[in-house]
Amino acid sequence: MAENKGLRINEQIRVREVRLIDDTGAQKGIVSTLEALRMAQDVNLDLVEVAPQADPPVCKILDYGKYRFELEKKLRDSKKKQKLQVLKEIRMQPKINDHDLSFKARHIQDFLDDGDKVKVTIRFRGRELAHTELGLDVLNNVLAKLGGDLIVEKSPTMEGRTMSMTLAPKSKK
Repeated sequence: MAENKGLRINEQIRVREVRLIDDTGAQKGIVSTLEALRMAQDVNLDLVEVAPQADPPVCKILDYGKYRFELEKKLRDSKKKQKLQVLKEIRMQPKINDHDLSFKARHIQDFLDDGDKVKVTIRFRGRELAHTELGLDVLNNVLAKLGGDLIVEKSPTMEGRTMSMTLAPKSKK
């Protein structure tokens, strides 16, 4: 009985009077807790405290097992509709060919269309580190190829030997 997620049922309700809703959904008004319990037992159902913060608390006569099942079902359905946003990473070099850049831009667009965030990273090796403006040009070319249906969440910045930016899809609302 400890797993009832904060809902008090039957004898666990310790207040003098409650606002009662019967099994048909009709309001019975403010009734003593003992009277409400007796009414619930007469129809072989449970007295469940659905709004304990109200004054007086609101109790409903219903089948507790069925009620808990419905609550859990709603919770499962709401979790099904959630889309977990994943951070994908695309790596490039500052000396990237136009065709390769277009190919990677298409992949980035596919990830964004799926609702994922994309981290575009340019890795500098050796003397390339002296020309970070080439990497910035590559990132700007990527943005130009993708168009305007995205959000630049983190603008291009240097982090050690890499320059990266994070892109997110615009919400589909």
